[in-house]
Amino acid sequence: MKHLGVLLCLGMAACGAPEPAAGAASPQAAGFPKPAREVAEVVSPTWSSGPDRDKADEAGQVVRLLGIRPGMAVADIGAGSGYHTVRLSPVVGPAGRVYAQDITPSYLERLREDVAARGLKNVEVVLGKPDDPGLAPNSVDRAILVHMYHEVSEPYALLWRLADALKPGAQVGVVDLDRRPDRHGTPPALLRCEFEAVGYRQVGFSQLKGGIGYLAVFEPPKPGARPEPGAIRPCR
Repeated sequence: MKHLGVLLCLGMAACGAPEPAAGAASPQAAGFPKPAREVAEVVSPTWSSGPDRDKADEAGQVVRLLGIRPGMAVADIGAGSGYHTVRLSPVVGPAGRVYAQDITPSYLERLREDVAARGLKNVEVVLGKPDDPGLAPNSVDRAILVHMYHEVSEPYALLWRLADALKPGAQVGVVDLDRRPDRHGTPPALLRCEFEAVGYRQVGFSQLKGGIGYLAVFEPPKPGARPEPGAIRPCR
């Protein structure tokens, strides 16, 4: 697959040493199954160089395919360096909100400084946990997880709790590459299985232009339709 010279985080040599361990999962994570797959290591706050992603119009494609518009509240989960956060801010406008969420405090501290320097008044930085996005109930119209789902160590708990934060009619968009998690990607069938195991329903799938991966779109479970944590079966 051609990647327009994108610098991918394929390992320690490509991205440098990993960050110190982020926040631990909550004790409640014990009730959820662990993923029956590899979990990629978090080694960088940036998936690739910004200019290459701009050339592919990654942010524009995500905005259009997810129907993100002024006034919406969007959660950028695993925001890292804030590539999408700073581009979503003008899209949702002063009446909207961008929740820049991550589990690594040092990433968020740098992002908080960048947001302040840019004067982005509609961005809120949120520290989450591996099993809990840390978002308020019924607060989000769209959630995006861009080139980071393969790094989620507690996917079932995270998705289960993310559903609480989603408003009626909300959607979740995942951008990733079609390859094994240990190579920093997620096969689409595995992604769909893990979401469906928690009660989500896939409603869209697009190959993004520019060789930057795919976008899979999901609707959250209906009220009362989420399985009990102990009933969730991990996907293989």
